[in-house]
Amino acid sequence: MNNLTLLIPANKEAESLPIFLNELASYNFKKMVVLQKEDIETINSIKDFKDIQIIIQKKKGYGSALKEGFENVKTEFFSIINADGSMDPKYLNQMMQDCQDKDLVFASRYLKDGGSDDDNWITFIGNKCFSFLGNLLFNLKLSDILYTYIVGKTYSVKKLELKYNDFRICVEIPIKAKLKRLLFVSIPSMERKRIAGVKKVNAVKDGFLILTAIICLFYKKILDKN
Repeated sequence: MNNLTLLIPANKEAESLPIFLNELASYNFKKMVVLQKEDIETINSIKDFKDIQIIIQKKKGYGSALKEGFENVKTEFFSIINADGSMDPKYLNQMMQDCQDKDLVFASRYLKDGGSDDDNWITFIGNKCFSFLGNLLFNLKLSDILYTYIVGKTYSVKKLELKYNDFRICVEIPIKAKLKRLLFVSIPSMERKRIAGVKKVNAVKDGFLILTAIICLFYKKILDKN
């Protein structure tokens, strides 16, 4: 898989990231870690890994990490996989195969044979509601709109002209993929418990931002039709 780059956004993951990178060492693909220059602890935790490309973010935020990562990916394919180890790399081969004739492949915790050891009732209900709304307004046909375990063609994701620098990018990617008429599919995936640390998502604040993003993108869709 030399034509695949793992894009690993990291934010205060000094405990989990080295363990996860050791797991990834058995996989033959490029690895790119994107983090903030202030995150000295995480940077120091991976300084002994020789085959890792480190990108220092120009702007803060999860969305910014992904966008700046996309700009630096040189391989034909990319995969977003989080630094906490919750996204199991065993699905990458299947996702790569499915991506040969698609632009993007989304992993889903809510398809048959999928699941999560890291979900809670708040994130579960929120994801179900946002997925329902995304399917209703954009006909996405996705069951897990907030899960950013994605494999895709690099040139395809660059067509999306992503704007959001925070967690709103989670819904921006599938919605803009639909609006741009990209081909995508989802496969079941089991989410593991994070290796260490705590989630960076604020359920109330980020949930509100995600809702506003869906509404804004729908409004833009209506304007573009007119």
